[in-house]
Amino acid sequence: MKAATQMLSAREGTVTREIREVAAQEGVDPESLQRDVAAGRVVIPCNPAHEGLRPIGIGRSLRTKVNVNIGNSSLASGLEAEREKLRTALRHGADTVMDLSTGADIRAVRQAILDESPVPVGTVPIYEAMARPDDPAAFSPDDLFDVIRAQAEQGVDYMTLHAGLLRAHVPLAKRRVVGIVSRGGSILAAWMMRHGRENPLHERFDEVLEICRRHDVTISLGDGLRPGCLADASDEAQFAELSALGDLVRRCRAAGVQAMVEGPGHVPLHEVAMNMERERAACGDAPFYVLGPVVADCAPGYDHITAAIGGAVAALHGAAMLCYVTPKEHLALPDAEDVRNGLVAFRIAAHAADVALGRPGARDRDDAISRARAAFDWEGQFRHALDPDRAREFRAAALREGERRGCLRAGAGPEDFCTMCGPRFCALRISRDIQGAGGGADGAAAP
Repeated sequence: MKAATQMLSAREGTVTREIREVAAQEGVDPESLQRDVAAGRVVIPCNPAHEGLRPIGIGRSLRTKVNVNIGNSSLASGLEAEREKLRTALRHGADTVMDLSTGADIRAVRQAILDESPVPVGTVPIYEAMARPDDPAAFSPDDLFDVIRAQAEQGVDYMTLHAGLLRAHVPLAKRRVVGIVSRGGSILAAWMMRHGRENPLHERFDEVLEICRRHDVTISLGDGLRPGCLADASDEAQFAELSALGDLVRRCRAAGVQAMVEGPGHVPLHEVAMNMERERAACGDAPFYVLGPVVADCAPGYDHITAAIGGAVAALHGAAMLCYVTPKEHLALPDAEDVRNGLVAFRIAAHAADVALGRPGARDRDDAISRARAAFDWEGQFRHALDPDRAREFRAAALREGERRGCLRAGAGPEDFCTMCGPRFCALRISRDIQGAGGGADGAAAP
């Protein structure tokens, strides 16, 4: 059989064009990366039907990636708003995007995103399937598989499929404080309880594998029972599903289909490392794609911060990709500015972990911006910032305020101090003067 996926090609000993491109991006050896892809420790989501795609690698041995969720709802947003969110995500460095649309024109929104996105695009097919009937739990399994097939043909690079949520797991979730918070998981649980049948994605997983192998769609094994609050974290329901996901990872690998595993959710900070290690053991080091984790439940409006804290710890302990959380998590559909704020927070988290893990070149921009600060090279500082536009905005606003107050001459902003310290209290300026004076270690003038 001709190799149809990155995994199968790698197993045949082929270093594909995509593997070479990812290796160059990451500063790693192509043959080593090929072995990781062959073993399933790294995935390269790249549906051949997605034109203009720049391949990326997702795995514990590579730079930590950040995904951005966009998509409309039945109550808010539309095609142009989603295109603006996509442009915002790309401008601020998203590694992948997921279209989670559940409102009008789902296929048209997805096509626009595929047409304009050079990064991998993911979806949750059950959202489209459940949007068709008036009662979401009344969807037909055949309709769901038609959606999976159509999305694969359209060019979707990876799909979240909650195939590890089994009928036997649902009673475990009933003991929780907030129950099932995954949209796809809740719909599947309701469907199984109503029809008295097993999860169709699990029952027909061989069919899923056949579709995904044909189109090289990476399966993102969804955690339908991820905890939705700290009180529900690391419970029996979550880990029962994780065990089932481990079995599905092994079936994916046997079929030559790329797979990663999705993870929690709300987790207390001290349990994050354990969750990363448990997934690695249960799922054979398949790339772990985590939502947050959110490490505090009491900060609505600031969940991009609570989640980025958890994301940094998760990445430090092996998470391969972080799904961003916006300030409006739990409250409302995010707009473009929320996308920006959530994405930058998570890029900071991913970057901090990459620096700590010693990824090739991870600290280069930190060292460069430090040199620029010492030299009062403002453009250099902006150039190396994770969000250059925001840095410029803040600097320009401060200069305008200084001019308004008469402290600075209009159009002649200071180059050797910032408006926080001013010229007399600027430590960097004073330090530069000390260095220029050539004093010895004890403060005495050098001979």
